[in-house]
Order: sequence, then C-alpha cells, then structure tokens
Amino acid sequence: MARVDLDGKPIKPMTICMIGAGGFIGSHLCEKLMSETPHTVLALDVYSDKIKHLLEPDSLPWAGRITFHRLNIKHDSRLEGLIKMADLTINLAAICTPADYNTRPLDTIYSNFIDALPVVKYCSENNKRLIHFSTCEVYGKTIGSFLPKDSPLRKDPAYFVLKEDESPCIFGPIEKQRWSYACAKQLIERLIYAEGAENGMEFTIVRPFNWIGPRMDFIPGIDGPSEGVPRVLACFSNNLLRGEPLKLVDGGQSQRTFVYIKDAIEAVLLMIENPARANGHIFNVGNPNNEVTVRQLAEIMIKVYSKVSGEPLPETPTIDVSSKEFYGEGYDDSDKRIPDMTIINKQLGWNPKTSLWDLLESTLTYQHRTYAEAIKKVIAKPVAS
Repeated sequence: MARVDLDGKPIKPMTICMIGAGGFIGSHLCEKLMSETPHTVLALDVYSDKIKHLLEPDSLPWAGRITFHRLNIKHDSRLEGLIKMADLTINLAAICTPADYNTRPLDTIYSNFIDALPVVKYCSENNKRLIHFSTCEVYGKTIGSFLPKDSPLRKDPAYFVLKEDESPCIFGPIEKQRWSYACAKQLIERLIYAEGAENGMEFTIVRPFNWIGPRMDFIPGIDGPSEGVPRVLACFSNNLLRGEPLKLVDGGQSQRTFVYIKDAIEAVLLMIENPARANGHIFNVGNPNNEVTVRQLAEIMIKVYSKVSGEPLPETPTIDVSSKEFYGEGYDDSDKRIPDMTIINKQLGWNPKTSLWDLLESTLTYQHRTYAEAIKKVIAKPVAS
C-alpha cells in the first residue's frame, strides 16, 4: 500500500543529503528512513561508527539506499555536488557540548555559524529544501528568570514557556562565553529565515529540547576524549558506570525537559514527508511533561541505574560543585526550558509519548550493556608508579 502524507497525498521516494549522519540524531534518523521509508540517504560525516550497522553487509534490505561520504563540510569541494544530487538537505553538523561553549568559543562560533553558511548558500542557489537543526538554547534565559524571587508572576507559565513565534532570545553578557553557541545558532536561524523571505528558499528549523536515548553523546575515555565533559545525561551515566557520585553543578537547580529520541525522530519524519505543512516553520521538539530539576534527574537516574544494573544504591549519590569548577570561567545558564508545543501540534499533529522513567531505562540499559565491561577494564588497570 502506498504511504501517504498527513493530507492523504502519496509520498514520493526522495534523496536526502544528511550532513552529520554519523552522530546521535543522524544515526537514529538513518535507521528510521531505512527501515520505514523508500527514501535514499547520502550520509555525510567524518565518522561512521554509529551507522556502521546500516552500511554493511550488502545483503541488508536497504542496501544501495544509503551511501556514506566521509567529508568535513569545512573544506570539501564535494559538498555542493551532493546537495545538488538531493531533493532535501538536513544539516545536523555542530559543536553542541556545553563544556566547549566557554572553553572553545571560537570553534563553537565557527562550527555553528561559519561552517553552516555554505550549506544554506548551496540550498538557496540550487532551489533545494533545507531542514536545519538549531537548539532550544537560542531562547537563552526566560523572562521569568529576571523577575524578583518573591514576585507572584513567577507562578505564571507565560513568563517561562518558550514559544517559537513570540519568545524573545535573551542571552547573558558578552563575557559569559557560554552564550557563544546560542548566539551563533540564532544568527544562522536568522540567515535561513532571511533566505526564505528574500529568495524563496524552502526551509524548516528544528529546535531540539534535550533529546535522549541510546548512542547519545560520549562516555569519557571509552568512546570519547578522556578529558572531555559531555552533556548532563552522559555525565551522570559516566558517574553511574564508574560508581562515582553524580556532580550537581550549582546545586542542580536548573530545570530541563527531556524527550525520547524515537519520539523526536517521528517528528522529524513528519517534517521530511509533509513539506507543505513544515516549510517556513520553526518547530520546538520536546516533552513538557518530562520536566525536572537537574537534581531530580540525578535522583531518578540513580534509581533507574540500580534497577538496570542490579547494583545497590550508592552511599554518596551526589555531590555539589560550582559551575566555575566544573565548566571553567565564563559559564552561565538558563533557569528553565519548557517548550510550547502549539505549532508542531497544529501543523504536524505530533505529540511525544515516552515518560521520563521509560526513556531513562532504555538509555541506561543500552549504556550499561555497551560500556560497563569496558569501564571495569579501565578502572581495573594498575596505575604505573
């Protein structure tokens, strides 16, 4: 039976140029496209480890529908040709690890703005549709965070809920380099929007709110740099796997929402296959029902990990650290990140389904199965005197 879009029209097979296909989001999106659609993917990245299972052997049912192109979009003359070959380009490439924002601000700005410029230019010049991945960080701080602590307005969600077409983007002062990422991401969004307005480029902008699941981020010293600091969930996973207390930055008072990667990928597939409903829109993709403080997240993860691993609950579950100690000078944070879901619900009828406990159980089961043995070996190694 022919697959149809939300308006009942048949979905034609398309060729998708996916930049950053080898990452966490890209690997899940490639899996979805291969197993559930007839589309072809030109997978661009510098690494292919997370999609290796899709590329070989040749006997896979989708053989021939996905090809890997090892390239860095910074300096590769093949980029425009690959965008020209495709009907749609999806750009997932970015430096998006908070520890880098204030320690590597130049790399962060170049990666998220300068390196994305040719992608936008080639799509615009060749009349190709673009789905660009931005971030919930573009909202910066909430209006509510500037209200006095005892203000009754702090109870009004209007000051905290983030709306794509209404909320201002509020960043900290320039010396707080943590906002280098958000600012670069906001500027590329404005450029894409301007290309749409002035040159008629078809685009969709995605703002992810903490997408969580297997293969996310890295575990330091195992499948990423030993000295690196991944995002909050992988940091906590790393501590749990090593039997260490979870470090709560500035008491873990920031609030976040978390959405399961498989739910989020459903939303992206709807954007891919419903251009008439998705073009010209910016979409929040998150789960406002899964809101917790970072401290609460740590407490739930400790319980889930104990269930998954069969290990007892730790005696010292968490310790408090300052943001300066953890992230270095120039760190700043947003207080809450709650997505308004009106636009994506109206345009694409999408709603997330998976509870926080279930998405954490899926992620930690995968991480325990994948990394526990490797970490035991690392911990057991005798240290040279």
